[in-house]
Amino acid sequence: MDLTLWIKAALMGIVEGLTEFLPISSTGHLILAGSLLDFTGEKVKVFEIAIQTGAMFAIILVYWQRLRETVLGLGSDPRAQRFVRNVAIGFVPAVILGLLLGKVIKEHLFTPVVVASTFILGGLVILWAEKRPARVRVAEVDDMGPWDALKVGLVQCFALVPGTSRSGATIIGGMFLGLSRKAATEFSFFLAIPTLVGAGAYSLYKERALLSVADVPIFAIGLVFSFVSAWVCVRWLLRYVATHDFIPFAWYRIVFGIVVLATAWTGVVTWHA
Repeated sequence: MDLTLWIKAALMGIVEGLTEFLPISSTGHLILAGSLLDFTGEKVKVFEIAIQTGAMFAIILVYWQRLRETVLGLGSDPRAQRFVRNVAIGFVPAVILGLLLGKVIKEHLFTPVVVASTFILGGLVILWAEKRPARVRVAEVDDMGPWDALKVGLVQCFALVPGTSRSGATIIGGMFLGLSRKAATEFSFFLAIPTLVGAGAYSLYKERALLSVADVPIFAIGLVFSFVSAWVCVRWLLRYVATHDFIPFAWYRIVFGIVVLATAWTGVVTWHA
């Protein structure tokens, strides 16, 4: 038993859960945390994607009643059918683009400098979104049409670049497209379920040759800590968006990105890809 490795897996799980649904990029934080913890390599990349499933389970727990009603109503309830159709439509663009460009992106863009740069750029976009006059067309998730879902799904594709943030792209993109902050946040949550499950399953299958039974405890620890921290974060975020904007997250991204770039350029911290 390597206790140090278990602690690193737990810390990575906490980072994943706390950042997956905030507009600050879980992938970016995992890359930086992995670099600081010296927890890197091809197997770690699979680990980082796999533990996202824990965060997805937190969404299922928080929205269990809504999801249960949707499944039971699929045969006869137009609301349930519309909901599933919209999530499916929003899911497809990232799948197609991820399959086409995923390998190239992993090889060339999974670096701390890219992450820091997209942190800053994403922060500026959030400031722009929050400062512009709000034009809300869609107040609730159930008011969304298929075209709304497709546009949010296309915006989610920007999150293939590490540091952009999947939740940030879908929430802020949704707000630009006329969704209320609440509707954009909730649709981002629901869109995470097939996205994270699909990414995790595909990564585990594709890289199965790298893994062994001995890896199960590490993956399990990361998944459990990801689930718990994500559950806490989602419950907090739902209360937060009811009365607050995302400007604090924008400044956090900008400051954090500048710190990473400054430490990388001055050599104070040796960041590893």
